[in-house]
Amino acid sequence: MNCIDVVDLSSDDELGEVDLKPVKLEPGTIGSMIQQQHNHSVQSVKLFSSKTQARKQASEENKSSNNALSTGQSSTSVLEQCQSPGDDTGVCSTSAVSPAPICRQFWKAGSYEGGLGSKVTLQNSTNYLHVHPLFLHSNATSHKWAFGAVAELLDNAIDEIQNGATFVIVDKTSNPRDGSPALLVQDDGGGMDPEAMRRCMSFGFSDKKSKSAIGQYGNGFKTSSMRLGADVIVFSRHLDDRSLTQSIGLLSYSFLTRTCHDRIVVPMVDYELNLSSGTLDVLHGREHFASNLSVLLKWSPFSTEAELLKQFDDIGSHGTKIIIYNLWLNNDGNSELDFDSDEKDICISGDTKKVDTIPAWKAVNEQLIARRYHHSLRVYLSILYLRIPETFRIILRGEIVEHHNIADDLKYIEYILYKPQSVGSVEGAVVSTIGFLKEAPRVNIHGFCVYHKNRLILPFWQVVSYSDSRGRGVVGVLEANFVEPTHNKQDFERTSLFQKLEGRLKEMTWEYWDYHCGLIGYQIKKKSQPPASHYSSHFTGQSSVQESVGLNKTYMVSDRVKGRLDVAEQSIPISSHGRSMQGLPMKRKEHVDLVKIEKVKRQAGTGGKTSLQPLNGIGNHLRDEETQNLLQENKKLRAKCLEYDKRGEELTIKVEELKNEMREVQREYGQLLAELKSLDAVKDEKDVNGRD
Repeated sequence: MNCIDVVDLSSDDELGEVDLKPVKLEPGTIGSMIQQQHNHSVQSVKLFSSKTQARKQASEENKSSNNALSTGQSSTSVLEQCQSPGDDTGVCSTSAVSPAPICRQFWKAGSYEGGLGSKVTLQNSTNYLHVHPLFLHSNATSHKWAFGAVAELLDNAIDEIQNGATFVIVDKTSNPRDGSPALLVQDDGGGMDPEAMRRCMSFGFSDKKSKSAIGQYGNGFKTSSMRLGADVIVFSRHLDDRSLTQSIGLLSYSFLTRTCHDRIVVPMVDYELNLSSGTLDVLHGREHFASNLSVLLKWSPFSTEAELLKQFDDIGSHGTKIIIYNLWLNNDGNSELDFDSDEKDICISGDTKKVDTIPAWKAVNEQLIARRYHHSLRVYLSILYLRIPETFRIILRGEIVEHHNIADDLKYIEYILYKPQSVGSVEGAVVSTIGFLKEAPRVNIHGFCVYHKNRLILPFWQVVSYSDSRGRGVVGVLEANFVEPTHNKQDFERTSLFQKLEGRLKEMTWEYWDYHCGLIGYQIKKKSQPPASHYSSHFTGQSSVQESVGLNKTYMVSDRVKGRLDVAEQSIPISSHGRSMQGLPMKRKEHVDLVKIEKVKRQAGTGGKTSLQPLNGIGNHLRDEETQNLLQENKKLRAKCLEYDKRGEELTIKVEELKNEMREVQREYGQLLAELKSLDAVKDEKDVNGRD
């Protein structure tokens, strides 16, 4: 089957009549943006729709006259965007009302019975595979949680930071046909050209090759949009050195089910700006454009082409706007996304869970982020990313989402470097920040917040089930890039490396609790000291905590050998001045002196039974060598710290000198300005006397 550059819905003889009169749009800022970026001589750009060049149109139609189907540019696409002619004779007409899906509850909408298109049209007598519309629903069931689907859409915007994105907007909008609520997600990234739009609407395509990109499977947009609502329309404008294009695509479960399609059909229309004439040229031929446009006008929220094109007014020269409508309802018949409880937030209806604790501690537990992120999108988005560039903003319902680092909520903090190994090679390294929640022991929350490539995958993952309060209030934060997340980004693949990570985090929780529970009022049951080679540091300042989470610092020097091949840990030492590497004051827990411990061990080794002396001698020698190496490394680091402190003092003195010089210059400037004013006054006086 030959492929063309358009998503066709019907053969040429099935077209409905569509009025293609040009639609004039108000001139906005697009012309100036294009002029600034491309230095075109065009003074202003006025956009008209549906005015095509005859020669270009004829060329496109000749290429596509023998084809009624398309999968985009690639013939390997599994998304067959076509329909059965026998069942769809009335599809192309417009309507004043866009019908809602047959069932409005997501978990019941997978029933696709009655009126199934049983006939499959063969093109050029060749069999081919196609995807049934039921796949849209079954594919979306990977998202058990609505906020997880919203996060997928934000991931695409975050990945666009490398293309210049500075914001993503998440807001409520309305379906102009019936006034029902809809979800808007819009960013100012690079946008998608027609080819990229087709890949976005297809399954399994992903061109995100960057190691820092969150998306990788090419399935997130489809699963997330279909999980939130039955229908989604996408507007995208792309600007490059050669052209400005804008594309509109519709993925509609309502359209497919109500017209009894037996395969997924995605109507799309594409425009290209003609700089010489200042008009929008229709791409891919008039007939195919008219066919797709007629379906868009019937099944989208917009009933005219002018309304469709008006959606680009606030996109700028590049960006993408997604509108999800016919949102799913919960079992009570209310919208699953609650826009009314908080005008600055989006909540999940009825998801507030009862807090099981004593009455005096109930209010504290209810305000914890670990409780609120389940039902508050603003809270969830505040912790969704470990780091956000200062140039980027997440705007929820008109108000910026303040980024929150979970490590800022901890006290008695320790940092532990974990290096998982597999088949004798180190797979990665991750810094785990662990401590008690500041509200401990009044809170019954515990677990680890695990990120992957800056994205939160497991929030407050409970690796232990505490009994007798052991582990209560212990929370950790880490970024594990050596394990792979599942497709819905709400869990990790259960590989051997992930199982090792889970086991180590469990040990870390028990160990931290056993040696620190006394700090929050519990009785210490374990009397022995922690391993001698383990350094712990308790910060009073929180900014250094934020710097350490997720960053593989070079300050870590001590290795804890625990008799296993898959674990090597290190902890952050303390400078000789009792300050952190960032210069913030911090407390130090009393540690057993390493040298004294090693002397005691050597003495115990020489006084033991003769049969154990050779083994003890080898062990003592290894420990002595390790201790010496650690001490030498610690001395080097302390020397560097002193050097940095000295350099910092020098820079501080330099700053003061520059400030003094600036004040002197400002004083001289003031004097010169006063003299200038006095000279002006004398000149004015002379002018007056001369006229007299």
